[in-house]
Amino acid sequence: MLSDPEIMRSLVVDGAQLVDAEVRKKSGISGAAVRAGYKTMVKIKPGIVEEAMGILLPGFAPAIDPFWEKARASGEPHRYFEEHATEIADALLGVTDRRAERAKHPVMKKLYRGLRGTALAQTASSVPSLSHLILRYDPL
Repeated sequence: MLSDPEIMRSLVVDGAQLVDAEVRKKSGISGAAVRAGYKTMVKIKPGIVEEAMGILLPGFAPAIDPFWEKARASGEPHRYFEEHATEIADALLGVTDRRAERAKHPVMKKLYRGLRGTALAQTASSVPSLSHLILRYDPL
């Protein structure tokens, strides 16, 4: 699926919109930190979210595939993603951690390190929404 440039572009745009929507939903002190970090990142480098999606999708796909196969087999992918949100989030963060280690922009690296402590919980809370995005491209 990712080898098709048109599908890849759509996934990048939809993925960036998902990230934006999920960041806006964050609340509390840790949510405020995520929103502030996100706002700073986007201000420093407009288009960074779509750019990051384009870079990270090839790593995210194989990280999510085993979970998606089990979710499809369950017949209730959204429920499966809800029940396994922490595991799925951990797999996704493994991809971003490896990428962050190679980042060249010092401010971006610092922002990532600063937000990483709450990233597992923040990402896990967004995993159920990810199932809806995947279903658009890989319906049951």
